[in-house]
Amino acid sequence: MSDILSIGKSALSSAQVGISTTGHNIANANTPGFSRQIVSQESKQPQNFGQGFIGQGSNVTGVARVYNEMLARNVTSSQSASNRIETYKSQLSPIDNLLSDNEAGLNPAMNNFFSSVKNVNANPSDIPTRTAMLSDAQALTNRYNTMSNRLNQIQQDVNTQVEGYVTEVNGIAEQITRLNSIIQNAINVEGKQPNDLMDQRDSLVSDLSKVIKTTVTEQGTGSYNVFVGNGLPLVIGNDTFNLAATPNPTDPSRTEIGYQSRNKITILGKDSLAGGAMGGLIEFREDSLDSAQNKIGQLALVLADQFNQQHRQGFDLNGDPGADLFSIPGPATTAHRENTGTAAVGAVVADATAVTSSDYKIKYDGTNYNVTRSGDGNITSVGALPLTLDGLTISINSGAMNAGDEFVVRPTQNVAESLKLAFSDTNKLAFAGSATTGPSDNVNGLLLAKLQLDAVIQGPNDSTTKMSFTKAFATLTSEVGNKAHELNVTGAAEAQVLETATASFQSEVGVNLDEEAANLIRYQQAYQAAGKMMQMASELFNVILTLGR
Repeated sequence: MSDILSIGKSALSSAQVGISTTGHNIANANTPGFSRQIVSQESKQPQNFGQGFIGQGSNVTGVARVYNEMLARNVTSSQSASNRIETYKSQLSPIDNLLSDNEAGLNPAMNNFFSSVKNVNANPSDIPTRTAMLSDAQALTNRYNTMSNRLNQIQQDVNTQVEGYVTEVNGIAEQITRLNSIIQNAINVEGKQPNDLMDQRDSLVSDLSKVIKTTVTEQGTGSYNVFVGNGLPLVIGNDTFNLAATPNPTDPSRTEIGYQSRNKITILGKDSLAGGAMGGLIEFREDSLDSAQNKIGQLALVLADQFNQQHRQGFDLNGDPGADLFSIPGPATTAHRENTGTAAVGAVVADATAVTSSDYKIKYDGTNYNVTRSGDGNITSVGALPLTLDGLTISINSGAMNAGDEFVVRPTQNVAESLKLAFSDTNKLAFAGSATTGPSDNVNGLLLAKLQLDAVIQGPNDSTTKMSFTKAFATLTSEVGNKAHELNVTGAAEAQVLETATASFQSEVGVNLDEEAANLIRYQQAYQAAGKMMQMASELFNVILTLGR
């Protein structure tokens, strides 16, 4: 009787575990990151009673989660790729709209300004017409200021997002490390895998991959090693490494992503942060935002400089030589915060038509001054400063550099932000070609109007191609628009890849309620049958007791 009772008890226990596991699956059917669990059973060792081996019931050997590492890796990779593109696209959209706006864009303001120059040429001494021209000139500078301020605001928004992403990544890393420790202890002590905790950890890895490219390897102890970007260790077993939001060493207003190791922070560029929202954000800033800001500054610089130069060739209504109409800020130069020398480096624009939209890094190696152009990485080495390069004259104004000292020159980045009119007196507009000619003299005014079509904007880096203001702005607008279109196309493709990868993963590990309902009925019937078996064993035992009396 004891054998029958024991067999029934094992059957009842197995069915009970099956019901509990099925119920757990049903309860978590809509829980993000949950993997369905299945019960594994085996027969107990049979016993030989002489007439043959008779079975002794069953044992539950474990409850395992259904998980496919390869499919999970595909989802993680697709999430990183898709989020990178979506972030880049969402960040670029405001710039695309700003540049292409037919009313609020830069092109209408430039066209209005040169149209007003032509109107003055038609009646050079008319004060209302001159007043209208100064008004359009002010509107042009305002448009440059507004556009630059909007791009500066986007730069600040990027800084804020960088700080948020760094906090998020570090928080996820700490949670993964904590779960590593708990899972490792559970496996070592119990010898079984804690399925729900492992789901939580995989869910955290999935969340991490949305922010930054993530790669996972598993140790034999059950711990995860997590690497981000292009192989930077973030979690190694029970050890966590952190990212840091840190000011750029040559531009404190710019927040960079750094990797913290042994009390040292190494700044990471876009090449080290491939993938995820963080990678897309940094790629957007380095490839599109900085470029747009510098090119708009280049437009402002060259237009104002060329107009000033030509304006100085004419004479105003008072018979005086023309003065600068625009007040142009000089190139911004900043020192690396870890410089040890006493040098103060400065730069002036020698030829605005040769100035590119690149920034320049000057680094002294103890012998030579190495000037690196950011646009193409071209390096110019000289044994002494000053150096004239790409329309800039770079010099040491005072002091001296020590080996390793570094400076950055930004010729155009802040020009549009600070551009303003130098005067508001209509009499000072110098449209005449001579101080002695009559009020109808527009010789210099015609040359001012001609500037609109002159090819004076330097192309990328040291290109020999130059463009007019209209073409340069159209080229910038086209570059941003083409990039936005490219991101739309590739984003749609990546979204489809992610959808397919997610569907494949969920089809294997997700909970199917119809299947679980069928399992519930099967385990219920097994439970009822096991209960009936134990009831029968009890009744038989009672019969034996009665016979014994």
